[in-house]
Amino acid sequence: MHGLMNRAIQAFVCNTYGRDRWIEVIERAGLGFTEFEAMLVYEDEQSQKVLAELSRELDRPLMEILEDMGTFLVSHPQLEPLRRLLRFGGVTYEEFLHSLDDLPDRARLAVSDLHIPPMELREHTGGQFSLSCGPDLPGFSSVMVGVLRAMADDYGALVILDLQGREGETEIISITLIETAFAEGRSFDLGARAG
Repeated sequence: MHGLMNRAIQAFVCNTYGRDRWIEVIERAGLGFTEFEAMLVYEDEQSQKVLAELSRELDRPLMEILEDMGTFLVSHPQLEPLRRLLRFGGVTYEEFLHSLDDLPDRARLAVSDLHIPPMELREHTGGQFSLSCGPDLPGFSSVMVGVLRAMADDYGALVILDLQGREGETEIISITLIETAFAEGRSFDLGARAG
């Protein structure tokens, strides 16, 4: 797994539960180090060990933790560049949803060796959508549920999200867009401001 993804896990744990908790988790995973390097690529087993230990330490199902991590990735002030990347997907939440098919390619433009599983959005009737997430990164669909929830808040949309399970090799997220302008969304400018 790419170091950026492992660093995201580390940042989530440290910011949400504290650095001491992170050290406990990483030591129990037995990796021999306490910090992930953002630009290295790690064995998937190492990431899986860390996530398994985190689930044990917090006494919570891993899928819930990963969903919280997805929300963290969009809403934490230190991760504003990711939010900006996602907001370039469209002016409305529905436009953002339609841009998800291109997200893996946009991510590779930023970091060429970063692999995000393929996604495909299907639009059904009456504000109903389904997002299929490729199988090559376990837990990715749970992270995406958190991202989708946080982005709905960012746009001011009211949505219902449900991880439906598997359809063949892919995992399916059900998205019901109830109202596009439910609340005032966070401000967003296309141009970044120097500060």
